[in-house]
Amino acid sequence: MAYDLELAERVRSALDGTPDVAERTMFGGLAFLVGGSMAVAVSGGGGLMVRCAPALADELVTRDGVARMVMQGRELAGWVLVDPATLDDVRLPEYVAAGVGAAREA
Repeated sequence: MAYDLELAERVRSALDGTPDVAERTMFGGLAFLVGGSMAVAVSGGGGLMVRCAPALADELVTRDGVARMVMQGRELAGWVLVDPATLDDVRLPEYVAAGVGAAREA
């Protein structure tokens, strides 16, 4: 499955004005890097992958449509996957900001 082009454009808009942003296609999706570190990615499998502090991940997974990111059967600490149906104009910028903050800390 190709990544969601509309969601990618919404992420670009949320990142508008953020310095040192780059885009890179990875694993069938589109990753957005800040300062060379991945912040968020529009997943080829659907949804938004968000990098965040592990403590924030614990909080975010209590929200509807947010799950821990799992790759090859293992949970990725500090990563969550957000269902695109829950990404309204309030939540999307929040998740993008969390990803940018985590990327800057990396």
